[in-house]
Amino acid sequence: MRTLAILFLIGTLAACTKASEPQQVIKTTYNNMHIPDSLTYLALGDSYTIGEAVPQDQSFPHQLALRFNSTNHFVKKPDIIAATGWTTGDLKKAIVARDLKSHQYNIVTLLIGVNNQFRGYSKDDYRTEFIELLNTAISYAGNNKQHVFVLSIPDWGVTPFAKNGGYDAQVVGAQIDQFNAINKQETEKLGVTYVDITPSSRRASYESGLIANDGLHPSGNMYSMWVSQLLPVIDAQVKY
Repeated sequence: MRTLAILFLIGTLAACTKASEPQQVIKTTYNNMHIPDSLTYLALGDSYTIGEAVPQDQSFPHQLALRFNSTNHFVKKPDIIAATGWTTGDLKKAIVARDLKSHQYNIVTLLIGVNNQFRGYSKDDYRTEFIELLNTAISYAGNNKQHVFVLSIPDWGVTPFAKNGGYDAQVVGAQIDQFNAINKQETEKLGVTYVDITPSSRRASYESGLIANDGLHPSGNMYSMWVSQLLPVIDAQVKY
């Protein structure tokens, strides 16, 4: 594939107070912050989880933790297992290599699959590996399914990168929907919460401020929209 060299730029790509206005990035840091009786948070994924092309504190896991802290529900700095370009298979291997000792995380998020789609990998293999990853996520939440949250795959087909690269936005969007149909079905089958952030990602087709300077990944404002969707769901299910 002529775009293989670009592959590792792709990672995983909220309701806002007003439908037409993205939530502004919360510019807070952990420096000198006292976090008593704090919750622990594990984020599993790819570049959408590490926040490729934005400062670390604008990634959605860090924004999520900091937004909780601003409401006096304290969350420690997230543990993150994610990298740009990872597929489900890559994430599986990385989790084993990381060998985390804690299996009692209060919050676990999982967002994975865009690179499976981009590389044209088998949907059947994606289903199998996604199920394995979801069960792993549950195990790291102390087997408490209420504390696990799956995010849908964003649609990178609406980005300038896709347009400039000659990708058909409708084709990409249809494929993303197919992969999301799989992860949603398996998530709901296991009784885990599914958060659909794909519609938010598609707003980038007409809101340029939702895309980072690389023309592909979400900006901090896009991530903030996802956090606005996650916050009330997590708040309702995680006991403090």
